[in-house]
Amino acid sequence: MAHDEQEDTTIYKVVVNHEEQYSIWFADRELPLGWKEVGKSGPKSECLEYIKEVWTDMRPLSLRKHMEAASQSS
Repeated sequence: MAHDEQEDTTIYKVVVNHEEQYSIWFADRELPLGWKEVGKSGPKSECLEYIKEVWTDMRPLSLRKHMEAASQSS
């Protein structure tokens, strides 16, 4: 196995911001401002798979609310 293909053993946690946008963050680091944990952690591939399953609407929350309001007023 080549050096750059070594398995990533870093543990990540899935985080979400106020716009319900998901990302991963190093489990051993303090969260950046505006982000909170969703309760999922593990290897990078596992965290990314989780995000793929739960983040089905990529639009920010504020845009979804705006579009919903606009469709109800027409």
